[in-house]
Amino acid sequence: METSVRGIRISHPERVIYPELDFSKLDLVRYYDGVAGRILPHVTDRPLTLVHCPDGLLAPCNYMRHRRVWGPDVLRRVRIQEKTKVGEYLAVDDVRGVIALAQMGVIEIHTWNSTTKNIERPNRLVWDFDPGPRVKPIAVINAAKALRELLETLGLESWVKTTGGRGLHVVVPVAPVRQWDECLDFTRAVASALAATDPSRFTITFAKRGRESKILIDYLRNNRTNTSVCAFSARARATGTVSMPVAWQQLNARFNPERYTVETVPGLKTADPWKDYWKSRQRISKKAIDAVLRVAEPVST
Repeated sequence: METSVRGIRISHPERVIYPELDFSKLDLVRYYDGVAGRILPHVTDRPLTLVHCPDGLLAPCNYMRHRRVWGPDVLRRVRIQEKTKVGEYLAVDDVRGVIALAQMGVIEIHTWNSTTKNIERPNRLVWDFDPGPRVKPIAVINAAKALRELLETLGLESWVKTTGGRGLHVVVPVAPVRQWDECLDFTRAVASALAATDPSRFTITFAKRGRESKILIDYLRNNRTNTSVCAFSARARATGTVSMPVAWQQLNARFNPERYTVETVPGLKTADPWKDYWKSRQRISKKAIDAVLRVAEPVST
């Protein structure tokens, strides 16, 4: 059986990707085709790290950062200087590129915080709220809202999305004027300042042991070469959940991130809760940096 989508031949379209959903490779390709207009602003022109699952969830997946050997021609290759070598990354320029990733057996698409045109100056900041197994969903929501309030005092507007798991991403678009180390220092200080408000609820310590009842505020998504899952990316999870942009007003005790899946998201006809994100021209001011550094606790919080 052979088929094509947007001119790209799909091999083994019948291969099962999500066994619990009876969801095939062709279904996954059609998912990405169905959200093409919504995912493209989030993925275009960014270096990618990919979760490659050539046999679906019936076999282990692997993270794929560098791709020297093979990749469809509709994907662009980007050479980026790393500490000890030059890495070759893939980048997407249009919907055919997204379809090509799914054809390769990619389920998850993770993106850098900078674009290929301005690699050394990020144009967004990301905080990942990662709850321990004993943390209730409403606690994660309240934590994200607390960060939003803190960012507002620093003159920064933020947007929120689900991760496709139990966590949330708080995202701040910024003008690409500050370098990676400045952005990392700022996001670390913000995370530390929030963690210091209630160390019984929050931590910035990454070791899993001892934080079963805490929320990790992960600022390392802002380190050079680190990535975060792209909005509208499917996740390699049995239930086929998706990282979904949402409005702050949606976050309440009834909010259920598991409703956003590869089966449900293409049919959602709601207004874009991030429409103003693309108009933002805000910057990380020196005043904001000085303010947060004054109140931030040591990184060991």
